Amino acid sequence: MQMQRRWIRLALVTCCLPAHAAAQAQPRSYQAPYLVSAPSIDGRLDEAAWRGVPWSDAFVDIEGSAKPAPTWRTRMKLAWDAGHLYIAADLEEPDLWATLTTRDAVIFHDHDFEWFIDPDGDALRYFEFEINALGTVWDLFLDKPYRFGGKADNTWTITGLRSAVHLDGTLNDPRDRDRGWTIELAIPWAAFADGGRTTIPPTPGSRWRINFSRVEWDLDVIDGGYARRRGADGKLLPEHNWVWTPQGLINMHVPEQWGYVEFLPPTRTP
Repeated sequence: MQMQRRWIRLALVTCCLPAHAAAQAQPRSYQAPYLVSAPSIDGRLDEAAWRGVPWSDAFVDIEGSAKPAPTWRTRMKLAWDAGHLYIAADLEEPDLWATLTTRDAVIFHDHDFEWFIDPDGDALRYFEFEINALGTVWDLFLDKPYRFGGKADNTWTITGLRSAVHLDGTLNDPRDRDRGWTIELAIPWAAFADGGRTTIPPTPGSRWRINFSRVEWDLDVIDGGYARRRGADGKLLPEHNWVWTPQGLINMHVPEQWGYVEFLPPTRTP
């Protein structure tokens, strides 16, 4: 119920999804180059392998341009080779904060970074991944979106995942101002074997549906530590949802609204 409450604020949103989808701008696209040499996964993003890989456009509010622009910049990179999908992310952040250390905890209760992938683009059988600044991950699989009765399968695990975060600042210390954090992931293609009718690994020129999200909370300093901000009624203030391509509503689980990644052949660059 926590996951559904986060993404669907009103019960009426389900019946309005087609109208929302029709009104949205064209989804963003990204061309992922094929890497000749793989990056080391240390979270720093300073390897030669990443230098020719372009940064994405900056993330926007999940509801689109009608909402205020995010306070802090978020951007990502994608690349691939025969063995892995590589993801890099760069998040500006003045208050590095994370508390969760158990795998498959509800990571978006912290600041986090997330990706969503639907390999065959049919808006069914898709994958979700979340990571916080401690490097704690939550990986899950959905056979269909929640609005159609989908249920999260937390037993899905990315076997062979390599992940790392690098902090440019101090974690959980309100006494200073931090600069941000970076994330680096290497995901074996075998992890996507249950993603429907598609070739694994992808063939050059093929496209998958994909989106990225960042959850950011307003924080207060209480007893020398960070705590999520509460309103006058004592309830937590809503989180900020910043995404690569806008969804048009506060719900990441509308795969029809995700963007596209095109897997370039070894001889092409973006």
